[in-house]
Amino acid sequence: MLESFIDKLQRVETLEELNDVVVSLRDPLDVEHVVYHSVNSTGEQYAALTYTQEWVHRYLEQDYARIDPVVQACVRRFHPVDWKRLDWSGKAVRNFMTEAIDSGVGHQGFSVPIRGPSGQFALFTVSSADKDEQWATYTTERSRELILASHYINQKALEIERGSDQMEIVSLSPRETDALTMLALGYSRAQAADGLSISEHTLRVYIESARFKLAAMNTTHAVARAMNQGLLIL
Repeated sequence: MLESFIDKLQRVETLEELNDVVVSLRDPLDVEHVVYHSVNSTGEQYAALTYTQEWVHRYLEQDYARIDPVVQACVRRFHPVDWKRLDWSGKAVRNFMTEAIDSGVGHQGFSVPIRGPSGQFALFTVSSADKDEQWATYTTERSRELILASHYINQKALEIERGSDQMEIVSLSPRETDALTMLALGYSRAQAADGLSISEHTLRVYIESARFKLAAMNTTHAVARAMNQGLLIL
C-alpha cells in the first residue's frame, strides 16, 4: 500500500490533489476516517479529511479543539497517540466523544503529531469502530505504515506551500545533540544531567545554545525542530 501511495503523492502538485490522495487512503487503510490537518507559523490552516461536513462545522462552531483530548495530547507529545489511552473521564469530554461517535467518527483512533519548520504543526489521524482487540492488532501491525504516511503527506504539503521541501539545516554540537536527545526521550533535566555526567547548569547552557541555533521559542520547540531536521536519533 505504502509504495503505491508514495507514487501517487509524488505526482501531486496542488492542495486539492493532496486532498484527493489523503481521502483515497480510507479504503486501503481499512478505517472509518482519515484526517490530515496542518497549521503553519502564521496560523493558516489546511485540512484534508473524510469526516462529514456537518461534524466539521459542529466541531469548529463549538471550538471542540479546546477540550478534545486528542488535540491536547498531541500538542504536548512527540509520539503517536492511541485514543484509548487518553483521559476521557470529564463530563464535557464524554459528551464530546458521544457526539463524535454519533457523527460517525468512531470510538477508536490513532493520531500522529508532526512538527515542521517555522513552527508548523500538523496531525494525521485514522479512526475506526473496531473492537478493542481488533484495534490493538491493527495499530500494532500498521503503526509504522501510518507514521511514514503522515510524514510523507506533511512533506508534500510543505512542498506545495513553499515551492520546496528544503530547509536550512542547523549544525548542533555533540553535547547539544545529547542534551536535546535526553529531553526528547522524556528525561527530566536532573536525570539528563546525571546521565551525561554534567551539572544541571551546564546542561542548561547546552540547551539554550541549541535553542538559539534552532531559533526555537522554548525547549519543547527546540526538541521538535531538531527532530524534524533529523538531528536527533531516538
